[in-house]
Amino acid sequence: MVIESALLRWIVALPALGVLFHVFVGNRAPASVKLVGPGLVGAAFALALAATARLAGLPAGGALHDRLYTWIVAGAPPHPFHADVAFRLDALSAVMTLVVTGVGFLIHVYSVGYMHGDRGFARFFAYLNLFTTAMLILVLADNLVLLFVGWEGVGLCSYLLIGFWYEKPENAAAGKKAAPARKK
Repeated sequence: MVIESALLRWIVALPALGVLFHVFVGNRAPASVKLVGPGLVGAAFALALAATARLAGLPAGGALHDRLYTWIVAGAPPHPFHADVAFRLDALSAVMTLVVTGVGFLIHVYSVGYMHGDRGFARFFAYLNLFTTAMLILVLADNLVLLFVGWEGVGLCSYLLIGFWYEKPENAAAGKKAAPARKK
């Protein structure tokens, strides 16, 4: 049994809104970064708990589904290929979503103190919220095309976070090791 639920889009959208906030407002309002970054991931965790509770009320093998729009259509009838931007929450993805948002929230809270006073504070939280968003796309994707987008997003964010203090050559080199494979 599959039930439509708009909760799933908000689980992904909240950390994504955090990215936009940190990029466009973060440097002008640094005091708000320490509330918005963890707060939006905490709210996503609360929504993940609500979605998981709703999932638990379904029969075994049930899932929640949220289709936003058709993203790619290719080929001719009778069997055209189409990929939707759609999210699916089943038993496995529910566990992973709770881990990503729950542990992600704790990492955000810890990072407030760890990064306090750093001149890249807002940029760091933009990367951290982007990482959370990419992980959520990865674990909630309803098709392999969207899963690939999440996978590549996680790789990009790993590069950005590992090489965050890029002024030091060893940090820049470490970031390059996390970067997606490229031609030599």
